[in-house]
Amino acid sequence: MTNYPRIWFLRHGQTEWNKVYRLQGQLDSPLTAQGVADAHRQAGLMGPILALSPDIYVSPLGRTIATADIALGGAPYRCDDRLMEIHAGKWQGRTRAEIMAEHPNWAKENPPALEIYQMAEGGEGLSGLQARVVSFLKDLAGPTVIVAHGLWGQVMRAEVCGLDMKRAGHLSNDQGCVYLLENGHETKLEPLE
Repeated sequence: MTNYPRIWFLRHGQTEWNKVYRLQGQLDSPLTAQGVADAHRQAGLMGPILALSPDIYVSPLGRTIATADIALGGAPYRCDDRLMEIHAGKWQGRTRAEIMAEHPNWAKENPPALEIYQMAEGGEGLSGLQARVVSFLKDLAGPTVIVAHGLWGQVMRAEVCGLDMKRAGHLSNDQGCVYLLENGHETKLEPLE
């Protein structure tokens, strides 16, 4: 297992497409009111983290930038294309229900989202996403905040924690929290209600 620096990972807040189970991939949809609230919840956790002056990277897609602008309270960040969500090929913009109707054998198994994206016709696939994630992680020079996407985050968290990629899609995929990764372990930080 590679020893990576401390990472704080934030998934973007809920979007209009998340709400209706429409595959976004590298397309975009705006944050919902819940998504804005998710980002504000993250902002409540970020003060002490930002005081440590970590490097900050954000996916260039609109939903992550909107989340970062709230959650990071105006702290400067850099965008990196390697942080974009897995590309779902011809399935981007389609609902999970539409895809499952065309593949009833999968519907019986109720696969996690990462497995659906991995099977997408013309998509990037898990190996392509994992290569981007590892490339990004190898460039980290110190403690880092990352604002990116759910499936990207599952793959990154599995990589950092030394888990088999078959388990990545079964990791939690929550919004409105911060995942702290250090010494090969993960801690989910949530604001006190």
